[in-house]
Amino acid sequence: MQVLPFFRQAKGPRLVCRLAVILCSLILLAAASPLCASQGSSGADSNTQQPAATSPATSSQITEEYIIAPDDLLNVSVVDVPELSQDYRVGADGTIVIPMLPEPIDAEGLTPRELSAVISNKLRGAGLVSRPFVTVTVKTSRVNSVAITGAVKSPQIYPLFGQTTLLNVLSQAGGLSDGAADTAIINRGEIAMRILGLRDKAGDPVPQILKVNLKKLLQSGDSSANVAIYPGDSVTVQQAGIVYVIGAVNRAGGYTLAGSWQDMTVLKAIALAGNVTSTAKQKKTVIIRKNPSANNGREEIPVNLKKILAGHAPDQRLEANDVLFVPDSTAKKAFRRGVQSALGVGTGLLIYHAPL
Repeated sequence: MQVLPFFRQAKGPRLVCRLAVILCSLILLAAASPLCASQGSSGADSNTQQPAATSPATSSQITEEYIIAPDDLLNVSVVDVPELSQDYRVGADGTIVIPMLPEPIDAEGLTPRELSAVISNKLRGAGLVSRPFVTVTVKTSRVNSVAITGAVKSPQIYPLFGQTTLLNVLSQAGGLSDGAADTAIINRGEIAMRILGLRDKAGDPVPQILKVNLKKLLQSGDSSANVAIYPGDSVTVQQAGIVYVIGAVNRAGGYTLAGSWQDMTVLKAIALAGNVTSTAKQKKTVIIRKNPSANNGREEIPVNLKKILAGHAPDQRLEANDVLFVPDSTAKKAFRRGVQSALGVGTGLLIYHAPL
């Protein structure tokens, strides 16, 4: 019997030791084989089975729901007929002209699917194609866009050919400006109304206006506030109101009611204005508020700032466009001048954006 070189000259304990080494190696190899196979399989899956992100309405679904309008650029594809497969611009009268057809085709008011059926019937009726297979897609359109206005850094109209989210359109607009409030107003367009089923019993579209809490969306990351945006929608970020602090303060000006400063009070406003000066008449402080029913369209609300600062009187809430006036004891006419300035007569007040 032929003896392997590994066992030659191995006797007694040495032979047993070598047999044990081989046995352990075989056991480890058997245990490692399924693990390697599993790792190889998972690696292959990660490279070949990447699931695509899905959404309630895809771009193709939106295109099918889209209503064709004048000036739209359509791509018409007729299978096996390259002479007819090209881009067509919808004219001002809502029609497109297909070569070799005797008359223009009314496209305005139809969906791409409906227009495909119309073109097929026209080609069959004219005897040009016996069994036409036609597809219509929208390449460019004024309706396929979203308008982003208000307190954003780059307000304008952006092209949009599929469903997206509020965060995405805000990012396209460069984010919120310093004077943005915590509310975004979304007006639904025709496409959104069709997809979301916003119709009355007669089938007419029902306009929808949404108010989204941007603080809830941006700070807490609440996904429910990241609503879907469709082509034709408009998004307006509201501008934060301003409270004016004038008179005997160290930094007079206007302060935006943005972020954590939306709930503005007298004490907060005084803090933002760098506190009162040493000559301030704290007991004579007033809030000047617009009131159409009052004389001259405004009312003056007395504020005992001294008691509020000392904690002997409750802090008072300020509203957007309020003017907090702290008179100066060194100028008898400071109050009247301050009111004039607050009402915009020759004002040179700076507008400060309070920290969020």
